[in-house]
Amino acid sequence: MSGILDVDLLAFERGTEAQRRAVVDGVRTSLATGFVYTSHDLSETLLDEAYGMLTTFFSLPAEEKAKATVPGSNGQAGYTGLLVETAASSETPDWKEMLNWGVDVPEGHPLRRRFPHRYIGPQLPEAQVPGITNVLLEFYDRVLDLQRRFLRIIAVGIGCHETFFDRMITDGTTLTRAIHYPAMDLAPGQDHVWAAEHGDINLITALPRATSRGLQVKTDDGWVDAIPPEGGVIINTGIMLEHLTNGVIPQGIHRVVADTEQPGDRYSVVQFCHPTPWTILSPVPSCVTEENPQRFAAIEAGDMLDQVLYEINLVEDARRV
Repeated sequence: MSGILDVDLLAFERGTEAQRRAVVDGVRTSLATGFVYTSHDLSETLLDEAYGMLTTFFSLPAEEKAKATVPGSNGQAGYTGLLVETAASSETPDWKEMLNWGVDVPEGHPLRRRFPHRYIGPQLPEAQVPGITNVLLEFYDRVLDLQRRFLRIIAVGIGCHETFFDRMITDGTTLTRAIHYPAMDLAPGQDHVWAAEHGDINLITALPRATSRGLQVKTDDGWVDAIPPEGGVIINTGIMLEHLTNGVIPQGIHRVVADTEQPGDRYSVVQFCHPTPWTILSPVPSCVTEENPQRFAAIEAGDMLDQVLYEINLVEDARRV
């Protein structure tokens, strides 16, 4: 299967039972690739404002961007520079710089006490780009709401209650990442790969917009370009969802490659929807059958995240390249 389908989230929420079923079936079919496109009700004005402020930030001198670095966050908060994150399958760091943010839980919350390194709050470059904090936190909230709603389609599709994921992601460690891929004329030789082949760590990832092409999806027929309809959101699946569904829904393997027909740099903002770190990821019974026996043992979501962060070179005191 190489086709990425376009589905209507709002039809699932507001349509007839037949329309809801059609959306569920379309999502299940498309997620054989790990990717699907969906309509959305995000504010285009908010997206414009967020991208404008992020472009301003990434255009700052290196020493100014470096002030937004958050030591000890292992790439989960603040600024991460070029040539740091490295796909687990690669020995070459990715050509991208990133700004990462999430939200916090109240002081005294049991999640904060048990996982203090997970809940360090948004640390954004307000001094360099006034107003950016409010805009990016609103972006986070609106996209997380969309992800919560889309996960309800997936829950129905795997035979679970519609709200199966709701509590799992409440106060989870969802992470938003703005990525700047510099023009590849800075790279040595003719290598136009911005980010090597990889899968995401989380449940699902949402990409509301990018400034140019470049995202490619690995399918049975080879690499295909991910080009959503105008105004559509790209949704892709991560390692944690593959684990929970016993491989019924695979992680979406992808890469980012500079398009020679669209020279210059590229910006994108993706949001990784994570469960709470104490969530036990164990295959749901509906996805374990005689034909598909249980493939994965149970693991705590926080432990899986730590393992993958190490593999992709983001653990600051354990860099492998």
